[in-house]
Amino acid sequence: MTTLNPDQNLVLIGMPGSGKSTVGVLLAKRLGMGFVDTDLLIQEQAGRTLQDIVDQDGYQALRQIEEQVLLALDVQHQIISTGGSAVYSAAAMAHLKANSRVVFLDIPLPLVIERIGDYSARGISRRPDQSLDQLFEERYQLYTRYADLTVSGQGRNQDEVCEAVVQGLGA
Repeated sequence: MTTLNPDQNLVLIGMPGSGKSTVGVLLAKRLGMGFVDTDLLIQEQAGRTLQDIVDQDGYQALRQIEEQVLLALDVQHQIISTGGSAVYSAAAMAHLKANSRVVFLDIPLPLVIERIGDYSARGISRRPDQSLDQLFEERYQLYTRYADLTVSGQGRNQDEVCEAVVQGLGA
């Protein structure tokens, strides 16, 4: 059990489709906190969609912009929904963890596929030769490394995941 201090943030990590944005908004309402979606900040800063960045400049460019956005983030009392690839930056994760509790929204690969469907349009940061299975395995290790709390989304709707996070935090 991990509780939040009044000035702390709650950072959501996990695969695309795990519910970070949707559950993040629910948590913000439930806990009376603000909400920040770092994918939107990236798009705002870059002036284009995540998919455009990946298509035009490659997945490394997306990760680089994401790292810059995360390192520049200076907020308190916010729910922060990160992009699925945020965990590739040790510097960004250290910056986030300094003033946040990190929650891994864990869903199995078949559910990721079911929820995101055609992932070629999702702006997912992965090597061109990397399958979704390989990406899932690689990221899973990183998600579990950084998580203060892991909440399973398997068999739960977004409200139930929100409630499980609240219970896990003891909030």
